[in-house]
Amino acid sequence: MTTTIYHNPDCGTSRNTLAMIRASGEEPTIVEYLKHPPPRARLEQLIATLEIPVRALLRENGTPYAELGLADPKWSDGQLLDAMLEHPILINRPIVETPKGTRLCRPSELVLDLLDHPVSQFTKEDGEVVSHDRGGQ
Repeated sequence: MTTTIYHNPDCGTSRNTLAMIRASGEEPTIVEYLKHPPPRARLEQLIATLEIPVRALLRENGTPYAELGLADPKWSDGQLLDAMLEHPILINRPIVETPKGTRLCRPSELVLDLLDHPVSQFTKEDGEVVSHDRGGQ
């Protein structure tokens, strides 16, 4: 299995996550999910692997979340998936898959635990410096 990132190049968190992956020496498969949304079965598989409820993958800011009334608990998981597939911007990002696991990397430094050779220190686009405790690795 290679590293895959479900990426939005307009998102700073996603860009930082991709940069951390590359800084570790890996070149991931990049899925620009706004241009190429995952098929329904793949989205369901990602959610199952993440071990989160469907609703937990919904992005609210900068999306039609409020306009569509998705905060209402009346929506079934199937209906929420339909909304994400119709409006991929509703899918929170970045999602990263590696042989070590799958994770929604918000904040971006969560990716460090998924990498074989993470950098010990990384400076994000906004100047924030994050450190990775390798925990004896």
